[in-house]
Amino acid sequence: MSAPAQPFTTVDCDLAVAHWGAYEISRGGPAPALAPWREDRDPSPIGLSMLDAYRSPLRIQRPAVRKGWLDGRRRSGRGEEPFVEVSWETALELVAGELRRVTAAHGNQAIFGGSYGWSSAGRFHHAQSQVHRFLNALGGYVRHTDSYSLGAGRVVTPHIVADLDELKDSHTSWEVLARHTRLFVTFGGVVTKNAQVNAGGAMTHFAPGGLEALSANGCKFVHIGPVRADLPLPDASVEWVPIRPNTDTAVMLALAHEVLVHNLQDDAFLQKYTTGLEKWKPYVLGASDGVAKTPAWAEAISGMPAARIASLARELAATRSLVNVSWSLQRADHGEQPFWACIALAALLGQVGLPGGGFGIGYGPANVMGSPYEKIPGPTFSQGRNAVSAFIPCARIADLLLHPNETFDYNGSPRVYPDIRLVYWAGGNPFHHHQDLHRLVQAWARPEVVICHEQVWNFHAKMADIVLPATSTLERDDLGFSSRESLLVAMRKLEQAPGEARDDYDIFADLSQRLGVAEVFTEGRTSAQWLRQIYGSWADKMRERGQAVPDYDAFWQAGAVRLPLSTKPAVMLHEFRADPQAHPLKTPSGRIELFSERVAAFGYEDCPGFAKWFEPAEWLGAAKAKQYPLHMLSDQPLTKLHSQLDFSSYSRSKKIAGREPVVISTADAAARGIADGDIVRVFNDRGSCLAGAVVSDGILAGVVKLSTGAWWDPERAGDASLPDRHGNPNTLTRDAGASRLSQGCSAQTCLVQVEKYRGAVPAMRAYEPPEFAQP
Repeated sequence: MSAPAQPFTTVDCDLAVAHWGAYEISRGGPAPALAPWREDRDPSPIGLSMLDAYRSPLRIQRPAVRKGWLDGRRRSGRGEEPFVEVSWETALELVAGELRRVTAAHGNQAIFGGSYGWSSAGRFHHAQSQVHRFLNALGGYVRHTDSYSLGAGRVVTPHIVADLDELKDSHTSWEVLARHTRLFVTFGGVVTKNAQVNAGGAMTHFAPGGLEALSANGCKFVHIGPVRADLPLPDASVEWVPIRPNTDTAVMLALAHEVLVHNLQDDAFLQKYTTGLEKWKPYVLGASDGVAKTPAWAEAISGMPAARIASLARELAATRSLVNVSWSLQRADHGEQPFWACIALAALLGQVGLPGGGFGIGYGPANVMGSPYEKIPGPTFSQGRNAVSAFIPCARIADLLLHPNETFDYNGSPRVYPDIRLVYWAGGNPFHHHQDLHRLVQAWARPEVVICHEQVWNFHAKMADIVLPATSTLERDDLGFSSRESLLVAMRKLEQAPGEARDDYDIFADLSQRLGVAEVFTEGRTSAQWLRQIYGSWADKMRERGQAVPDYDAFWQAGAVRLPLSTKPAVMLHEFRADPQAHPLKTPSGRIELFSERVAAFGYEDCPGFAKWFEPAEWLGAAKAKQYPLHMLSDQPLTKLHSQLDFSSYSRSKKIAGREPVVISTADAAARGIADGDIVRVFNDRGSCLAGAVVSDGILAGVVKLSTGAWWDPERAGDASLPDRHGNPNTLTRDAGASRLSQGCSAQTCLVQVEKYRGAVPAMRAYEPPEFAQP
């Protein structure tokens, strides 16, 4: 008999919620202040600088229009010309006029609705939902699918085992892992700085405590990856095995080889829960291509000792073990393969669906994985229905703009890039998260108009034609919610927005009135009425589940509702394991697909029907490594999320002479005459940037790490011969799809050279507003 539903009780608190945490608000002094929420055992320091950042002179005060576009609708000059501040009336008439013109002349398929989320933890004032709902009310737009974080993974896992969002929300809890897991093998680590975040706010951080509990209970950790700090536990608890980047698949295939040749596989599990071993096994053993995927074969590719691969295979089979992969592994050329190889290896071992066994995809990238809280639906703001069917994979934005009407492959179907005339962007910063930024500048010159909502004068805003100032998350009321978190929070407005900044909703409500679709977009509601409505709809759903939920007024007055812990600790795929007939997977076979007939039928030479090793386009085993002998990793930063709050005091305090740090091995630094704290030039054929050197014994020789997030600061946008002055790695990364299957981001496949910078270090301009001119 199941346990009775837990009541949802109110919590008296006053919290500001951001992606990286919940923070207690002090309103009694001369100015509001923030402190970590007392119930969070491992609070993130990022949000403590939110108030200072949002009071920055970089905030956009009034609507602004690029002068060249205002004077003559010129597309040239983006990122170089001054802006003219205008009234809201003028700005909104310009935007409405462009939307009318483009839809009348070219149809809604000529509009790209850009947004990469993460602009707010609030579920109503979420820029992505707002811009998509508005454009849908107008008749639709070209959208993106998937994400930069998980482009390859999102496409491939439904063919193998399950939708990635389903897996993400059902990972085995840290509590269960601590009780049962005795060997935790992780490719790419468990990076707790990444686990600081959740899309709707990380109320209580779980990963650091989860790792500590595993270690305290005697779990053995094997961390396979080029950066030691990617598994932040004491060295005595972790065996660090550094390998070359992009070679994880080869190691996993060699582990599978050892399991098979020594008959260590779980045949009963394979027969009952999987399909396709008979087509994958010949490849692993070398019968189909003449190359056995032995430990010696993998050592030559990865650098991991063959003897250790062989012994690790035996250890995995002998005890309750879990194989984890970080999301970074699939942000690479052929990025689908490490995820597929991980799932296939775990299936051979036969522990999928058991407490503490199987696989993780992955522990570390977000706070939700391993949470002890129940998975429940949250309050939502509908985006409406998009009447335009055309879309692009997220990381193909430059291709979309540069190659209109050309065909591309995606997930089994040929598709066509629409001819985009208008880009409307709200939420996210493409000149942070896209690859090969000089190429993006060339692409950005093609649309007839670029409109953006922004809070601050970053490079994204400077590249727009019409810039509308938006409020920050602290300057409006909202609802904070994330899946498998501890609270639903009343995000009560903390302070006034600067200048004439408006909420995204109010901007779109005004535009929808001018364009005749106000009733569709607003449904006659104000922001306050929408908050009450979407909370009420959520509460009704919870009551249908038999759970007592406070009404809206009681919730808003208290400050939060406490959400329930899981009545039964989460074990990923346990229902499937208990009864695969009653709980089949959503794959064609209903089982884990070691070989996918569907993927094989697509006929993609770069992504066949099973996990396979492909030599990456750039890696340390390639001929190009002679010219560019360092593999650059571009991971998530410690001090911000993507580029959000890069201008905060906390983020700036961790830079080196104002530049983003680049980690380089002691051996590589010595060979180049580089000392800790030196300004260095990182470069390849695609561009160059300046960064501050951090010399370390904790990174594999031949590898450097330059985290993302530094606001792009090129000397001349679009000119790859001149450096970015700030240290944005996407000045250097490849703008190429992971494969024809996913077209995902392949940023982690990137070779560079590093040298000590010996010239006069140029002054940075990343944090300067643009020039302003008179109309």
